[in-house]
Parts: sequence; structure tokens; C-alpha cells
Amino acid sequence: MSKGFVGVRSRLSADEVKKLLEKLATEESYYFVRSPHAVSGICRKLPDEFSLGFEGQMFNSDRELRWKKQGSVYEALLLSGVPADLEGFEAIGKNWEYCDRAAYFHDPNEPKFPKSFVYKGKNDENIKSKNINIGQRYFQEKSTATVHFVALTIRSKND
Repeated sequence: MSKGFVGVRSRLSADEVKKLLEKLATEESYYFVRSPHAVSGICRKLPDEFSLGFEGQMFNSDRELRWKKQGSVYEALLLSGVPADLEGFEAIGKNWEYCDRAAYFHDPNEPKFPKSFVYKGKNDENIKSKNINIGQRYFQEKSTATVHFVALTIRSKND
């Protein structure tokens, strides 16, 4: 188990969420955005047609940032495997540990949704899900060993 950080930030404007995404994104970041009528799929860039949508998440090997619209503002949740000193984030508890596990995607040729699920590269091209080294990061509160959050993460090629 490794030490993790879980924090929340409230009352963000859309521009503030976009700035956070720019600050936290890496070359290996992925996005998943949801609106009331559609999902973006797993994308290497924030999809223009969804903008921030109603809610979404950005994840990479270090952290996952989730956002959700609450009226006219957004709330953000940060699940981090690296030290986080982001201004405005309020830590939720102090004793978080995490462990990484494998994750598996459904074959896009066997849709589990009304439409096939999509995976998009940086240039909006279709990519194969088997080429994305996705993992899950389980955040548990140390004193109770209860898992409270499961974040998506990018695993190294050696995992």
C-alpha cells in the first residue's frame, strides 16, 4: 500500500475546471465525459462536442480528477497517488492508502450500451482498447481498511 491523497474543491467555474485539467494533465492523460444524453468514450483529449459536459473525469498514472456540475458551478474530487498541494482543495481525511489493480474493457465489437463504446486518440482517431494500459486504483481509509473510491489510472507497460 502507498500513501494517497483525496480532496475536494467546490464552487468552480467552467474556466477554473479547464485550468485545473490543464495543470494536472500529462502526455498520457485520458478523459471520459458524460452529458445527460451521451458519453464521450475514453478519449486522449477533452472532446470539443462535450466540453465539460455534466460530469467527467481525467486520469493518468498519477491521479484522477472528477468534476460534476452543481447548478451553475462545478465540484471537483481529486484522487491522487502523488503529493497534492493544489490551492483550494480541502483534504478529506488524512490516512488514505491506495493499491493498483488491473482493469479490463469490453470488446467494442460486443456493445453493452445502446451504441458501441468508443476509444479516441489525440487526433480524434479510433484506437483499440487493448492498446490502453488502464488500471484501477483503490483508495482505502487506513484505520478502517474500507475502500471508499476506485479511480482509473494508467499502468506502466511492466505491470
